[in-house]
Amino acid sequence: MLVAVRQGGGAGGGTAPLTAATRLADTGSVPIDLALQVDGFAALVAVLVAVVACCVQIYSTGYLRDDPRYPSYAALVSLFTAAMLLVVYADDLIVLLIGWEIMGICSYFLVGHYWETAAARSASLKAFLVTKLGDVPFLIGIFALAGDTGTFRISEIHTRLTSETAGVPLDHPTLIALLLLAGVAGKSAQFPLHTWLPDAMAGPTPVSALIHAATMVAAGVFVVARLLPVFASSAAALAVLAAMAAVTMVGSALAALAQDDIKRVLAYSTVGQLGYMTGALAVDDRGAAVFHLITHGAFKALLFLGAGVVIHAAGSNSLAAMSRMSGLSQRIPDAFWTMTVALLALAAIPPFAGFFSKEAVLGTAEHAATGHTPGVPTGVGWTVLLAGLLTALLTAGYAARLWLLAFRGRGEPVPDHGKQPVAMNVVLWVLFIPTAALGLAYGTLPDWFDGETLTPTLTTSVLGTGLALVGVLVMYGAWRHRSARAARVPLGAVAAHPEAADAVSEAEAIATHEAAYGSIAGASDPADPGRLLLGPLHRHAAVGFHLDAVYSALFVRPVRAAARLVRFLDREVVETYVRGAGGAPRLLGAAVRRAQTGNVQTYLGALLAGSLVLAVAAVLVAAGA
Repeated sequence: MLVAVRQGGGAGGGTAPLTAATRLADTGSVPIDLALQVDGFAALVAVLVAVVACCVQIYSTGYLRDDPRYPSYAALVSLFTAAMLLVVYADDLIVLLIGWEIMGICSYFLVGHYWETAAARSASLKAFLVTKLGDVPFLIGIFALAGDTGTFRISEIHTRLTSETAGVPLDHPTLIALLLLAGVAGKSAQFPLHTWLPDAMAGPTPVSALIHAATMVAAGVFVVARLLPVFASSAAALAVLAAMAAVTMVGSALAALAQDDIKRVLAYSTVGQLGYMTGALAVDDRGAAVFHLITHGAFKALLFLGAGVVIHAAGSNSLAAMSRMSGLSQRIPDAFWTMTVALLALAAIPPFAGFFSKEAVLGTAEHAATGHTPGVPTGVGWTVLLAGLLTALLTAGYAARLWLLAFRGRGEPVPDHGKQPVAMNVVLWVLFIPTAALGLAYGTLPDWFDGETLTPTLTTSVLGTGLALVGVLVMYGAWRHRSARAARVPLGAVAAHPEAADAVSEAEAIATHEAAYGSIAGASDPADPGRLLLGPLHRHAAVGFHLDAVYSALFVRPVRAAARLVRFLDREVVETYVRGAGGAPRLLGAAVRRAQTGNVQTYLGALLAGSLVLAVAAVLVAAGA
């Protein structure tokens, strides 16, 4: 925090970046340096990473207090955090890539923490493979960028592309930007590589908070912000970035409206909020993108950590089950009040943090849409603006749905199993402070960024807030219309035991959710207001618009079929020759072995017979000659 103050407003007043570098490898072409840089962007994002990681570690001391694998879990969280900080501070693309890949393997281990369950095993593997799918073109893009600029140093690339006197354009800007964008889409869970993030909810709640708020998904957005001049060099790349952001925002918000698992609602919410950040980057404003990244990190960490308390208290991760329980808000008052404010921030209701950062994104999109942003096509601005406004309506709707189903249920009282550990409740109130007040810093944050204003504009503020209020009111009306049905028999049994430790309760809830409630698309809950509002679209939104099925048909099944063909050819064709090559000498050896009887008379008889045959053959040859 002290470094952050020195690097921006306050006493710093726009201090030059701190840099340090030493040569790692003379490659013969483009050298690799161990280079670090701390500017205003890096300093503030590092504060976010450190604060959220610290809160997660403290929260975990209570949440995973009885977990036998807690030591390895804590070590992996620390390594995860260090890798993200390396990405934030790196000034060399190869050094950045090291932190980038360490985060990938840490996510694999942490998402699969409950490896005894099938859901955790498949989720960890999916997260690793999908992000690696994006990392391959990302690596190629890094090499292509270094080939065009002659350096891996991020600061030098930025200077070469933005200098008014010595600016050097890229030879292949669109190709490089799209290659880098593939890796960003995987890491930051953007369409079409976002499918791993909702499944990653099979990991412990503190891990979800860390991945969604401060590390994995934030890394991709931060890298684009660092390399924004590369993307700004190509109008086509900005158009692709805007289209990806728009589809991600709207699609994830619709999917969130249909989820029954409280953590999957928040997961799709993260995907949509990251869409806002990439939308801001598409209109060439990294200040607004990083501003939303920081505020989102605060309130999303609070929402996930609060969700862990809710799951433990309810004994289930199902919103359908919670809607049939009463008194949950009285059992967990700390989580109730802090999550209420966090949901208001998520819905961008003023004066909470999410309102100011989301309006900064919408304001800069409006600026681009009206043709006031040089180098950004107006169509890109309109795409981001319209998608952002529609997403504001949907976001407020699913935030209201989560709050109503979780905290305004009707039915049997929630069992009281005492207060949560102090460490968990204290963390919620610590994160409550930036969630409620960080947005008010919009006037001073430009000193850390590029100096562009983050002040909300009147037009987008009125439109965005108005749509958010409409979303809340419509969802409330639908809930009131359906709430009478919530008192009926639950769709399934609550299988987790609230008396058990928090992490045990969550693991049981995740493992038994599908058995109790069916698949997320099959639980026909008549009390769900989301089902009423989405109508026929609900069953498609509940399964992420069948994108996993599309991937299975296009990639998984063909690869498995090819693997079966290769196995058949290997076993039935190649191995046939191998077995034949080994079988012929074996048969010959068996024949020779049978001739070795040890009977001298047999040997003499065979010798005489052979001599007679040779003599007859010699006579015949001589006679013929």
